[in-house]
Amino acid sequence: MNHRGLRALRPEDSVTARALRILPAYSAYRKTYALLRESQGWSREDLATYQARALSRLLDHAYENVPPYYRRVFQERGLVPEDIRTPDDLALLPILTREDLQANLPDLKARNYPPESAFEYVTTGGSTGIPVGFYYEKGVSRAREWAFMKTQWDRVGYRFTDRCVVLRGGYIIGSAKDGVYWKKTLGGRWLLMSSHHMTEETLPDYIDRIRRFKPRFIQAYPSVATILARYMREHGIEPIPTVKAVLCGSENLYPPWQRDLLTEVFGCRVFSWYGNSEQTVLAGECEESTHYHIFPEYGIVELIGRDGRPVEGGAGAMGEVVATNLTNFVCPLIRYRTMDVAVRGRDPCTCGRAYPILERVEGGRLQEFIVTKNRRFVSMTAVNMHSDIFDNVAQFQFHQEKEGEALLRIVKKPGYGDRDTERILRELDRKFDGGVDVTVRFVDEIPRTRRGKYQFLIQELPLDQWGAFRCENHAKTQANSSRRHMGSDGEPSIPIRKGRSSS
Repeated sequence: MNHRGLRALRPEDSVTARALRILPAYSAYRKTYALLRESQGWSREDLATYQARALSRLLDHAYENVPPYYRRVFQERGLVPEDIRTPDDLALLPILTREDLQANLPDLKARNYPPESAFEYVTTGGSTGIPVGFYYEKGVSRAREWAFMKTQWDRVGYRFTDRCVVLRGGYIIGSAKDGVYWKKTLGGRWLLMSSHHMTEETLPDYIDRIRRFKPRFIQAYPSVATILARYMREHGIEPIPTVKAVLCGSENLYPPWQRDLLTEVFGCRVFSWYGNSEQTVLAGECEESTHYHIFPEYGIVELIGRDGRPVEGGAGAMGEVVATNLTNFVCPLIRYRTMDVAVRGRDPCTCGRAYPILERVEGGRLQEFIVTKNRRFVSMTAVNMHSDIFDNVAQFQFHQEKEGEALLRIVKKPGYGDRDTERILRELDRKFDGGVDVTVRFVDEIPRTRRGKYQFLIQELPLDQWGAFRCENHAKTQANSSRRHMGSDGEPSIPIRKGRSSS
């Protein structure tokens, strides 16, 4: 199927869109959405021409109106904006790190915008552990972002009038006292549900409320959707018949186990996208593929190798994502280091769009790799937990502070026994190829982040400071006799060798 044959979804037809017309930022939404509806049919050459012009405007603006930082950067290298003619020429400029952003934020504010009304201060810590602040153009940046998101969701038939359940962070609603952990918004069309209160005791109420709400879409963090899906599968709960798609973002969606689980339990399409709060990159799936289609109208994406240079090669090439936003002029982020690792896909897609493709975002971020004894990086994607050996595990979380060693926290189900531990350790031994000594620690619960996310790995090694990385894309199959450990929370760990325990 070609996307050009899809029925146009007009924002003008919805109540929400009519309400948005009274907002000053609606014109930014409408203009961006109209552009995207047209540009998704452009040729690769047309997209390249548009992107080159947008980049030229951005660089001229940064040089003239953000002089404390960008003019200095150009002058230190003997450059002027005209020297950067194509996205490939961006390699002449330095990479902007989170630390650079922290240290130079006042100098990154554009001088030609009114300081009292144009700047919205935004912060994010993400999964990197490095908190950072930056600026959106007040109202306008979010309106443009919504136009891009609406364009993506159009691919699975989303309309403004559709009912949607939202299971994401930031919504701490209700309390154990009243037993209500949700509220309606957007004229009753969105049901915001607190991810912080999802427990074995409350999940039946969540599921009952979702079923009665009759949503057409569920928008969720993958980790939160996984909690809901595992409960439904383990208790034989039928899919919610009205749900057409599960919309997953803000975290890595681990293939195949998470995607397969959500597809099986909800009985519908699982649609994923990749982006960041800094708004430097946005890419989403299409009607025909689960690969990420990069919006060239949104930003320029480079894949950088361990030598700091652009990665050579076609499909399958892996590198760290460095991105340049083309729409935020109040606080330009040029060659921003995202600390995400991605794999280049094969383009163009059969959907007909001439967008560049990412085959996958490997492990989400550098913090989602476990490091072996010889500094081999193993993605959490490769640590596939969709296996019957975890049937008696309610929740799990890896924690790494030293290369070649990892702590595995486990919340046990009632049927969990020593044999489960032995099977888990054997399987991890195979996946890590003997390169990681794992300690199992049993805990009563695994807390979520302040945004309500559930982290599968807490990585405390400074991976972003290591000059080289070798990523494992798939689990190894060769077994190894490396030693493993297990223990209880607060008790000494007991050494265990594969297949037998020692007292």
